[in-house]
Formats: sequence, C-alpha cells, structure tokens
Amino acid sequence: MTEPDGVRVLLVDDEELVRTGLRLVLGGDPGIVVVGEAGDGRRALDLVRALDPDVVLMDIRMPQMDGLEALRRLRTAPASGPRRPAVVVLTTFDTDDMVLTALRDGADGFLLKNTAPPDLVAAVRAVAAGRPMLSPSVTEQLIAAVARRPDSALVADARARLATLTEREAEVAAAVARGLSNADIATELYMSVGTVKTHVGHLFDKLGVDNRVQVALLVRDAEG
Repeated sequence: MTEPDGVRVLLVDDEELVRTGLRLVLGGDPGIVVVGEAGDGRRALDLVRALDPDVVLMDIRMPQMDGLEALRRLRTAPASGPRRPAVVVLTTFDTDDMVLTALRDGADGFLLKNTAPPDLVAAVRAVAAGRPMLSPSVTEQLIAAVARRPDSALVADARARLATLTEREAEVAAAVARGLSNADIATELYMSVGTVKTHVGHLFDKLGVDNRVQVALLVRDAEG
C-alpha cells in the first residue's frame, strides 16, 4: 500500500503557510514522506497522477477547483497507480452538509485544521492503512446526521445498491456499518480475516464505493 520509504503524502492547500506547517509536522515522522504540494484542486489532480501518493491532505475552499470537486474527480477517474490515494479533507469548516458531502463523495477522513500534530500524524497513518479517521466534532455531526431520516431518493438508491449483495456480503456490510474491524467481523461471522477482506473488496466493487465510511452511509440510508 505504501512505498518502502514511508507513507507518501500530497499536501493541497491554497495557503503556503498552512502547507509549510503541515510539511513540518508530517516531516517529523520518519514513516511519512511529503512528496508534493499543490495550491488548488486542479494542480492536485495533476500531481496525483504524476506522484502516485498514498494519502492526499485536501483543503476545501481553494481557487481554480475546490477540494470537493477535486475529490469527486479523483474518485471517478481511473486510478493512476495500483490504487487510488486515500483522501483526508482538512479544513476550518465542519458544517453538516459539508461533512456528509465529503464522506459520500469518498473522503477517507475529515479533520479540522486545529487538529493536534500527533493526531494529524496518526490520521495520515490510519487512512494509509485503510482505516477512516474523523475529528471528534465531525463524528458527532455524522452520528446526528445519519440519525435524521434521509430523503426518499437516497433510501431507494441505497436499498437498490445493497440488493445486489449476497447474503454473506450483506452481513459484512452491516458489520462494517457498526464500525467493526476486519478482525472483529471475522470473529463475529466465523470466517477468516482474509475472507472478510475479500468480502469487503466485493462490497466496494458492487456498491461503487471507495471506503468503509461510504458503505456505512449506504447501510444507514437504506434503513430509512
């Protein structure tokens, strides 16, 4: 998943001072390498193709192309390397709509810019390993948002997509939605961790998603 020299990170923010701070924080960890920087979403897309990073730290409000549009294009474009990079939205804004839009569009994490340096490093390592990472305030908003009844179109779409799953895949999807790790799912459903990973991969393909957060949102939407 990562290069031998560490987790490869691309910084995307229109403020040079912010990028400098992020580079200093992440550069202090021997297991993380900042491979490039971009000041807008359009340049970020070019650098993703050229540098094949493991993780993209992406601001939202930027000139030329904002972070949400860049995220959508990353998730719909063919992967330039063995896999698409994990994307962590890093912003000063955490409104309900922004959080849900970013997560539905495939963000692997959503962090505020006041995140403590150790937590930022831990988040980069987590998403590089395939685990979603959200700021505490964002998690609270997400829980509140999914507790509200989604509109009928979202419910219908989610149910139609989940209907394509086998019974076993549906059980794995429900476990993912509860936040269980692969190891926990394996224990609960009496299967090997390798088999769980295979099922999760099938979920991503069949549901047209990139990460576990999107699976969880679909399961919640389908509940109506």
